[in-house]
Amino acid sequence: MKVDIIPIGNSKGIRIPKALLEQCGFSESVEIEVEDNHLVLSPTHQPRKGWDDAFKAMAARKDDKLLDTHAATAFDESEWQW
Repeated sequence: MKVDIIPIGNSKGIRIPKALLEQCGFSESVEIEVEDNHLVLSPTHQPRKGWDDAFKAMAARKDDKLLDTHAATAFDESEWQW
């Protein structure tokens, strides 16, 4: 599909048809990079997507216990003010 490059303020842009946006899974923003003289658009990375549901599932399984068994130090016992 051929599209025209259009002026947008001091920049330039293209219009991407809705069907292509949906097919690629794009929503409000995209990652853009250059690879071998090609522009590559990718859906934005959501590093914590799904964490809320995962934590709820852990709690339901009672698998949300603290694994760090660090014992209190002398500083913790005598100097630290809670």
